[in-house]
Amino acid sequence: MDGRDHEGRPPGRMLRVGGVPLHVVREGAGPACVLSAGLGMGWFDWEPVVPLLSPHRTVVRFDRPGLGFSAPPVEPPTAAGEAARIAGVLDALGLREPAMVVGHSLAGFHAEAFARLYPDRTAGIVLVDGSVEEEPRPAPARELRTTAAHARGLVLSAAGLPRALGPSLRRLTVRASSVSRQDPAPAELVRRTYGTGRVLRALLMENARYRDVAAELHGLRDAHPMPPVPVTVLAASPGTGSGLERRWLARQRGLAARLDARFEAVAPAGHLLMYDRPQSIAAAVLATPPIRA
Repeated sequence: MDGRDHEGRPPGRMLRVGGVPLHVVREGAGPACVLSAGLGMGWFDWEPVVPLLSPHRTVVRFDRPGLGFSAPPVEPPTAAGEAARIAGVLDALGLREPAMVVGHSLAGFHAEAFARLYPDRTAGIVLVDGSVEEEPRPAPARELRTTAAHARGLVLSAAGLPRALGPSLRRLTVRASSVSRQDPAPAELVRRTYGTGRVLRALLMENARYRDVAAELHGLRDAHPMPPVPVTVLAASPGTGSGLERRWLARQRGLAARLDARFEAVAPAGHLLMYDRPQSIAAAVLATPPIRA
């Protein structure tokens, strides 16, 4: 997989969703399953999982605005906005039946928000080492933080930092987040994405609005109950037995209890479960019987 066809184009299509041209990849056949990656990550980070699912599911991957090959965002991210984006991607593909939504890390917030706001369109959710904030509060000076993140991205891009350091920083981050200590994504694909200021600016914006999205989801939990669909929480367990690992697993168990979800500690695995244990993610998806509209 080198992330492009013989003419150098990325696989999939560009679809306008919510006013933004999004890069969307659809593969396989069967009930729909949406894979949404964590903060600053792209469609290709799910590559090890897709062949395990595509014989049984219509697998949908997309790059959030600014990430991968998608166009820059028109507004800062929100939990409701990302839930609407998932629904919009499904609409653009003509997929009307309830879908399984798999959210990794930050995208766990988006998957849960989708289930709460679009219960009739949800077949189940799988949270893959999802972000956890027990009692989140919005960070102060939201608009100032948003403006600062945008300005910082422009300055760093103008200075050539993404081209010079973006791919290397991506490699280091992936290797530190995986027990295999490797980044299997093709070098050319990493260069074409993480070597751009567009991806850097999107990453900075997602990071700047993280606490706001967490607090927004906390409010959605009070106003919108979870639908009666299967929920699975997969937690990465490197197997070191450290206090940090024990605390993380305890927080993941707490999230599972809050959502009345099935909990599974996956070991040995780092935060990037899709690289370390793709079979565990596929098994969690395929264990849920499809729901027909």
